Amino acid sequence: MARAIMLQGTGSDVGKTVLVAGLCRLASNRGLTVRPFKPQNMSNNAAVSDDGGEIGRAQWLQARASRVPTSVHMNPVLLKPQSEYGSQIIVHGQVWGYAKGRDYQRLKPQLLDYVLESYDRLSKDADLVIVEGAGSPAEINLRAGDIANMGFATRADVPVILVGDIDRGGVIASLVGTHAILSPEDRRMIQGYIINKFRGDVSLFADGIEAVNRFTGWHCMGVIPWLPPAGRLPAEDSVALERHVANNGTIKIAVPVLPRISNFDDLDPLAQEPGVDLQFIRAGDSFPKDAALIILPGSKSTIADLLELKKHGWDEDIKAHVRRGGKLIGICGGYQMLGRVLRDPLGLEGEPSEIDGLGLLDVETEMAPVKTLSNNTALSVEYSVPLDGYQIHLGVTLGADCARPSTMIDGLPDGARSADGRVVGTYLHGLFGADAYRKKLLEEFGLVGGGFDYRSAVDDALDEIASALQQYLDDAWLDDLFTQA
Repeated sequence: MARAIMLQGTGSDVGKTVLVAGLCRLASNRGLTVRPFKPQNMSNNAAVSDDGGEIGRAQWLQARASRVPTSVHMNPVLLKPQSEYGSQIIVHGQVWGYAKGRDYQRLKPQLLDYVLESYDRLSKDADLVIVEGAGSPAEINLRAGDIANMGFATRADVPVILVGDIDRGGVIASLVGTHAILSPEDRRMIQGYIINKFRGDVSLFADGIEAVNRFTGWHCMGVIPWLPPAGRLPAEDSVALERHVANNGTIKIAVPVLPRISNFDDLDPLAQEPGVDLQFIRAGDSFPKDAALIILPGSKSTIADLLELKKHGWDEDIKAHVRRGGKLIGICGGYQMLGRVLRDPLGLEGEPSEIDGLGLLDVETEMAPVKTLSNNTALSVEYSVPLDGYQIHLGVTLGADCARPSTMIDGLPDGARSADGRVVGTYLHGLFGADAYRKKLLEEFGLVGGGFDYRSAVDDALDEIASALQQYLDDAWLDDLFTQA
């Protein structure tokens, strides 16, 4: 059985995902067989695992950091929000059901067996399993039936390191407060804590560490500085969109931020191109008239997001952009929005419905109950360059413009293009991660020299983060963790 450690946070977005990825890369660099594990994730940024199911994009990244194939068992329960009140439930990579928040709380005890089965499988094939919690164990109102934090840790007997985010303020209170409200059984699982996202002179926080130690009896495992390389990793959730700062690039690309936006890490390679000014358009904003390209990204609830797009008047902005000669690319749900009609006769996204699309491609989409899940090799028909990516979607799209496919996926035509080539749709996620495609696309707008090696940049960032953790984490703790694995 593998050795294991679990990182839990004093709250959401304290940096657990990046720290787990960094520890996975550090363990791999030391020659260990390591596996990431997250019992329950909530995200519309999903990936297709190597064994053919859906997992959180963060676990895909952590597996890359570990240099191992991805598996549905790395994220046995994935919640994909479909509305303000409910989520699709993915178990072992496949759709298991749908539940509103209160109903899900009653379902969690049933899901613990799936979680423990997956953890057991991973443990048999690894020296070390590094587990990521979700949210915070301090949410004691959710402790009954918990599978994401202490409910898992106590059942699987996995020791915990608590992560606090000093950048948001109140880190002493958040650590000490977590200690105060945990039950004795849960509190005994915590070995120590990490202070994350520190800026400035760490010696100025010595009294803070002493205070936390005095109130909790826990040991500080390290103070991690703000890690700029984390900004080069794929985004996990929509919090990253709120923090995005546009570059001063010469090529302006606009993206609407809709309530159920999904797989928006598709856009990360463009955000890192020095010549690109990627702008996320939010409620109340208009699309810039000088945008060279508008991208409609994926959506977990395409019809609801299309209604939202129309409510803001963005449909008229997008049509005006195309009339001015601008380019428009729709990916997955964004592709479906470009057509004449979207139908959901079975109510797969909510109530049975039919809605007019943007009418910019001569295609129609009907939602179908069987979800397409696949990793793919592909070819860009536009630029005759190789692609690889993945598909996660409901729905079948057909129409006259499909005679002009945008891509060939595993040898079969995919997507559609308008007659003038300015409107393009595809079901292939990962399009912009293909360096040759991204280079050709940007050359259309006069940007020469784009198309850096995106995948190498991600790996370099993981190695930089691993080196930082080696430098700033407690040496004795790391040695104990890795040598006994």
